[in-house]
Amino acid sequence: MTDFQRVISFEALYNAYKIAKRGKGNKISSAKFNINVLDEIHKLHKSLNDRTYAVSHYTEFYVYEPKERLIKAGSFRDAIVQHSICDNVLLPLFQNEFIIDNYAGQIGKGTLFGLNRLSEFFASFFRAHGTTGYILKCDITKFFYSIDHEILKDTVHYHIQDKEIQWLCDQFIDSTEELGLPLGNQISQVFALLYLNGLDHFIKDELGAQYYGRYMDDFYIIHEDREYLVWCLSYIEKFVKSLGLSLNSKTQIIPFRNGLKFLGFHTYISQDGEVFRKVKNENKRNAQRKYTKMAKLVRDGKISKAKFSESYNSWKGHAMQGGCCELVKKIDSHIEAIIPI
Repeated sequence: MTDFQRVISFEALYNAYKIAKRGKGNKISSAKFNINVLDEIHKLHKSLNDRTYAVSHYTEFYVYEPKERLIKAGSFRDAIVQHSICDNVLLPLFQNEFIIDNYAGQIGKGTLFGLNRLSEFFASFFRAHGTTGYILKCDITKFFYSIDHEILKDTVHYHIQDKEIQWLCDQFIDSTEELGLPLGNQISQVFALLYLNGLDHFIKDELGAQYYGRYMDDFYIIHEDREYLVWCLSYIEKFVKSLGLSLNSKTQIIPFRNGLKFLGFHTYISQDGEVFRKVKNENKRNAQRKYTKMAKLVRDGKISKAKFSESYNSWKGHAMQGGCCELVKKIDSHIEAIIPI
């Protein structure tokens, strides 16, 4: 059985359906599919098998936390196909290509993993150099919105030999006419990981960076020599330009002793080598403002308590990764004044 036949098999599509329906509640697209699920999966299999499958139109909306972003949400049917191809082919294949310090979108990775790796780097660097050193902090301008379809397809085709899998990937890459990938797609997250995979290997293998980490478009290098980081930056700028991307104004070289703002936290090290991290001040303000607003919506019956609790508890878990007990208590008290938690 080829990779493509495995992806479009009834069993794989049904398993992908069970994953895709989690958390969908009573959304219309999933509810319609659920009515005749076996028949719908059969029709989906047939359209994939005879190459008449095409990605549906997206529903567009904006989110404003932590910053304004345009989300393009696909259909439930397309989410099933994405789960099947990502879980059965793309992630198993690409995980061997990705460096350990590419933190996003993979099982066993994520923000806590990235933060812990950064703490390990800080401690290791301190043992070798004390607080004398520098950090190159890079951020790519509008990364998801700037991904070039042709460059991405060339990259995907280089790693995947199965022509039918290439065809299916191309359906999602070209599902929008403009540059970039839809932020609401699971497969977009995987493609984004791959798009900068070459940069990861270039920085690690060619530039020789020992202390390097990346979460999507946000990455850093720690080194004792500022001139080395200036040299690295010049080559990184050329590399990202070859991908149709550019670094934004947040890119800078900062003293190691100042610490690093990464993944929502400010990580820094004391003079005696103890590593600390705390929630960035702007994130504290944003969190209090966001959950105060959401609590008032619950009080007024405009959103459910369950929806509020899911979001708020997720944020509290994130904040506790930085040991922010006092901050959590403060916002808990503020919320309690509006609704019972």
